[in-house]
Amino acid sequence: MLIRWGIIIGIILFCLLFYRFILRVFFGVVIVPQDRIGLVTKKFVLMGKQELPEGRIIASNGEAGFQAQTLAPGVYFWKWIWQYDITFQPFTVIPTGKIGLVLAKDGAELEIGSILARKVDCDSFQNAEAFLKNGGRKGRQTAIITPGSYRINTFLFELEITDMITIPDNAVGIVTTQEGKSLEERQIAGKIIESQNKFQDVDAFMNNGGYKGLQEQVILAGSYFLNPWFAKVEMVKMTEIPIGHVGVVISYVGNDGVDLSGVEFKHGNIVAKGFKGVWAEPLGPGKYPINPYIMKVELVPTTNLVLNWASSRSEAHQLDKNLSTITVRSKDGFTFNLDVAQIIHIPTTEAPKVIARFGNMTNLVSQVLEPTIGNYFRNSAQDSDVIAFLGARKERQESARDHIGKVLEQYNVFGVDTLIGDIVPPESLMKTLTDRKLAEEQKVTYETQMKAQETRQSLEKETAIAEIQKEIVKADQGVLIAERIADASVKKATGDANSVRLQATAEADRLKLLASGEAEKTRLLAKADAEKIEWIAKADAEQISLTGNAEAEKILAIGKSNAESYKLSVEAMGGNNFTQLKVMEAIGAKQIKIMPDILIGGGGDNANSPISGLLGLQLLEQLRKNADDNNDNARKSN
Repeated sequence: MLIRWGIIIGIILFCLLFYRFILRVFFGVVIVPQDRIGLVTKKFVLMGKQELPEGRIIASNGEAGFQAQTLAPGVYFWKWIWQYDITFQPFTVIPTGKIGLVLAKDGAELEIGSILARKVDCDSFQNAEAFLKNGGRKGRQTAIITPGSYRINTFLFELEITDMITIPDNAVGIVTTQEGKSLEERQIAGKIIESQNKFQDVDAFMNNGGYKGLQEQVILAGSYFLNPWFAKVEMVKMTEIPIGHVGVVISYVGNDGVDLSGVEFKHGNIVAKGFKGVWAEPLGPGKYPINPYIMKVELVPTTNLVLNWASSRSEAHQLDKNLSTITVRSKDGFTFNLDVAQIIHIPTTEAPKVIARFGNMTNLVSQVLEPTIGNYFRNSAQDSDVIAFLGARKERQESARDHIGKVLEQYNVFGVDTLIGDIVPPESLMKTLTDRKLAEEQKVTYETQMKAQETRQSLEKETAIAEIQKEIVKADQGVLIAERIADASVKKATGDANSVRLQATAEADRLKLLASGEAEKTRLLAKADAEKIEWIAKADAEQISLTGNAEAEKILAIGKSNAESYKLSVEAMGGNNFTQLKVMEAIGAKQIKIMPDILIGGGGDNANSPISGLLGLQLLEQLRKNADDNNDNARKSN
């Protein structure tokens, strides 16, 4: 019993473990999981045709071999293990941002000249049998698989996963197709095809007559399901036209249009927008999705444009980067350089004509402006010498503006102004001019200094006059004082009074003479000094005379007084007594020694000795002689 139950349990466990194998062997049951598909290989056919048609590798009509029909998740019967080989395969998953490119290993042959097989109805390549029966062709397919999960028969289809095409902002995609009709003669790009969804629907493109090669149509910023086997995309920046410019479009595609430039313009056709040639309507400032391979946009500045003929200066537009200082030769054979700036303006309406005539702004500068301006100044310099050319700078600038303006009008360009910049004369001539100028400036300096000296002299003269006026007033007061002093001196001594008066008069005259100026002042001072000396001499002489007279009168008066005094004294004292008195006064006044240091004579105190009497007589005789001399002098003075 236990053994029987053990066998039953063993059988059940075996069946549980190997139920798929048992079901497959005994019942032909195949269970396909939910995340798998079954790829079927038929080993043989019991009845009917067993071999595939020549050139085929996938069986779609029950032939032996790889079967087109796959097994979706589920349970299938009668798939005997000895007849069918079932391979489980995961779903084909296309991630987000990717696309699946499909290569068919079986199907009809590609059409001659085609490189891609056209799309057929096959449920995004999930129905291999429909693909083959609906005329699917082998090789690379135009259709793609977008992101998602698919049941793809990998016996028939080989997938390649690649990135979507993404166009960033401010960029455009230039498309070149690998499939389509050949371009027509004289065409460089395929015309725009409607309803082809930005080249994402390849079959719509080809069904509507799309051309292979470069396309006129561009794709803008965004992500696209583009088949890279069909279209190659090149990303370029959008065409930007800055403020202050217009963009003149030169189109290389389109039909030939009617010339809008008029009969007077003979330098190319200007056509309406959309036709081949130079468009009459330029593009304003902004950004445009231009295909640079089929259109060219030439920027034309509509603001005032400055061009410099100077070696060391160039504007931001760089149109004058090849221009340099103009070298000219004067009439007198000197070679010198000058810088020139030309201001031009191109109106918006004239911009297409300028481009039609020259092709671009660089050609306008090199073919018109450079030779016109250079030759004008060279010709102008040959008619004048260097000095005259430098001196008539303003007139030559105005003449150049008028002449160049008229020339530029013929080329649809408005000449705003012509400016002459730095002029560099020859070094030798420059030195001569510099020396001359320095001499002129020195002359002006000397004249200015002379005027300053004259002004200073006038100032000094006026100042001296003012000072003299002050001195005159002071002198007038001094005269009064001098007169008072002179009067007092005259009373004391007439000579002193006259001397002071004469000095005051001479000083006043001298101060008055100073008012005539520095030179006159010197002369007057010299004259005043001479007169002063003369007056002083006269005053001194007169003073001496008066003083002498006064002294004489004084001595006379003193003598008379002394005589009268002596007379009275003699009368009062007697002649001998008065004489002895005066002798003693004289001895006391002159400090005369009466007694010698050594006495020669007899001894004792005898006052009546002969020697004492002799000394007394000698002293009296000397005093008398001195008195007689004084009286003689007094008489001579009188």
